[in-house]
Amino acid sequence: MNEHELRATLDDVTHGRITRRWFIERMLALGIVAPVASEMLASVGVATAAQQPTFTPTKRGGGGSLRILTWQAPTILNPRLAVGTKDWDASRIFYEPLASYDADGNLIPVLAEDIPTVANGLLARDGRSVTWRLKRGVTWHDGKPLTADDVVFNWQYVMDPATGSPGVVGLQAIERADAVDTHTVRLTFKAPTPYWMAAFCGVSMIIPRHVFEPYRGSRSREAPANLRPVGTGPYRCFEFKSGDLIRAEINPDYHVPNRPFFETVEVKGGGDAVSAARAVLQTGSYDYAPYMAGVDDDILGRLEATGKGKLDFAFGGDITHIQVNQTDPWREVDGERSSIKTQHPFLVDPAVKTALSLLIDRASIQREVFGRTGIATTSWLNAPAPYAAKTPPGQLDVDKANQALEAGGWRRGPDGIRQRNGIKLKVVFQTAINASAQKIQAIVKQSAGKAGIDVELKSITPAVFGSSDPSNRDTYTHFSADLQLVTYFQSAPDPERFMSLFTSEEVPSKENNYQRYNAPRWRSRAYDDLFSAARTEIDPVKRAALFIQMNELLVQGGAVLPMARRATTNARAIAIKGADHTAWDRAFWRLAYWYREA
Repeated sequence: MNEHELRATLDDVTHGRITRRWFIERMLALGIVAPVASEMLASVGVATAAQQPTFTPTKRGGGGSLRILTWQAPTILNPRLAVGTKDWDASRIFYEPLASYDADGNLIPVLAEDIPTVANGLLARDGRSVTWRLKRGVTWHDGKPLTADDVVFNWQYVMDPATGSPGVVGLQAIERADAVDTHTVRLTFKAPTPYWMAAFCGVSMIIPRHVFEPYRGSRSREAPANLRPVGTGPYRCFEFKSGDLIRAEINPDYHVPNRPFFETVEVKGGGDAVSAARAVLQTGSYDYAPYMAGVDDDILGRLEATGKGKLDFAFGGDITHIQVNQTDPWREVDGERSSIKTQHPFLVDPAVKTALSLLIDRASIQREVFGRTGIATTSWLNAPAPYAAKTPPGQLDVDKANQALEAGGWRRGPDGIRQRNGIKLKVVFQTAINASAQKIQAIVKQSAGKAGIDVELKSITPAVFGSSDPSNRDTYTHFSADLQLVTYFQSAPDPERFMSLFTSEEVPSKENNYQRYNAPRWRSRAYDDLFSAARTEIDPVKRAALFIQMNELLVQGGAVLPMARRATTNARAIAIKGADHTAWDRAFWRLAYWYREA
């Protein structure tokens, strides 16, 4: 970034086109430390977070209706069965965790009375147990009290294999969960556990025992509350049309005084990301639209220029990447495609893996699609700073890709497509429908074609692609294609859960109802061993080194092709305030604190 570009970027911060946090994240990516970046901002008069005005309500409600438009329509409202961000988002309106993470990655209590620490005696020094004290006076939407038994039940519910919950990895370190009294829970771990906050923090929301107990195990999909949530959150659901609409009303017994502000919340799902952005930033017909990363930044900039809305950016560890199927999606074994009993006929070939890594035009994708919403990377693990793996920038090199394929014995046929032993390099490349994703697909298809790889593009309705439906082969966890474009969300500052996504036990299958996240079906004993060591390593320096080694194995293994570290980018009306943006939780994590400025 030259001086002219830097001054233009500072001007963008000054005029609210980009946030203070986005600027600092961008400077960190360029090697400029945070204090220096803060000095730059201070020099142009940008206030610190501590200098921002605060809003203190004197009563609950009175704010009318909040209208939200999400292009990723939710299909289920049970956070323990959700596998996609759209369903976590919607669930977060009604359900809450014990604690969550602010924008700086600090734990803040939600349903907990306080945060466990070694100093207050609630966190064992050896990492083998943690005690949570629950906030008193919290009730479920049906009036029943929140108790320690609810927390214990959540562990039992998730860990029952018949339930088919995708959250099992986050809770399996627990050996025992005990209700010490009605409002105290002690979690005892099987081994020293540095990532003790994996259980019941952030997106790990608490569901009520008395509602879901009859549907634990094999009946989990039959629970009426999967579509009619009974939570502790600031709003109660009174209408849900799967894949379409949520209507909610204020919870008059919410456990935070004088919150929430809005009387009702309406979440309309469907459509596309560009339309959602336009509805908030240009026409003003909606108040909020989450996850605008599916819209080209130049389009966002033009819409934002109308002055009716603004964008909020937060960089965490979210990665937009291409997944490379390690199994055969076109051969069925025991009623299952992409079975681990098969191997892909050519995507596991070293020459093809090398070529694919050289055919990602990150510079063009950054310029034409991401802009402010992403930072190009070849690394899977990019945040927080102690864990960030240093990898060389990816350079598009069609000549080297052709050389690698030639050396691997892949020769061009009369149609220009490379083949070997009767197998052609023809792939199906799928993703969810949105303009940015389709543009990325087209860029990849063009460069791959220059190397003799034929790419057929497939686009799937977002509500289906991100669905947890075990019978629908078009979900991303079924991975009924050769390549797929997805963004994975790093749900906490600690990268343990994020790195667990590619362990062998996270492979989706018919047996686990495809409720796992290792969609490429990549398996590495070395990676699994490093992950097992990291899970019990208390020394933070040694633990960070283990995660960085895992990153190298994953990227070199060829199952993922990272493209960009993505900002969570949300659009809001100018008058909507209090929507504190964090990359470490869902868009509605602080919905109770939102308000409309007069």
